[in-house]
Amino acid sequence: MTTVLFWQKPGCGTNARQIYALEAAGHHIVAKSLLTEPWTAPDLCTFFGNTPVRSWFNPAAPRVTSGEVDPATIDAASAIALMLKDPLLIRRPLIEANNARCAGFDREPVPSLLGSSPRRELQNCARMEKAPRCAEV
Repeated sequence: MTTVLFWQKPGCGTNARQIYALEAAGHHIVAKSLLTEPWTAPDLCTFFGNTPVRSWFNPAAPRVTSGEVDPATIDAASAIALMLKDPLLIRRPLIEANNARCAGFDREPVPSLLGSSPRRELQNCARMEKAPRCAEV
C-alpha cells in the first residue's frame, strides 16, 4: 500500500472516480484541494517535469474553453503565474506518490500504482457538454 497525495477539485466527479480506482488498487489516498493549496511557483513546477507547457493546463478550465487562455501560446513562466492566480487552470489531479509527482492521471506514477494504464474515462473530464459544470468550490 502506498500513500498517495491527491490534489483535486472538490466536487469533481472524475477526480472522485480516480480516487476510487486508486483505493481499489489498495492505496491510501490523502485528498487535498487544488484550489486552496498555498502553491508556490517552484513547488507547482515539480509536478510538470519535462512535459510541454500546453499539457500543464486543464483543457476543461472555463478560461481555456472560452479561448481567453490559449495553452499553446504561453511560456512556462507565464503559465505558472496564471495558475497561481487561477488554480482551475492547472491540469488535475496533481499526484505525489513514491517520491514522484505528476499532473494528470495518465503519467507516472499513476500507471505503476494501478498496475496498468488508466482507462480513458479516468483521465479526462467525464461530464457531458450539456451537463451542469462541476461546482466552483
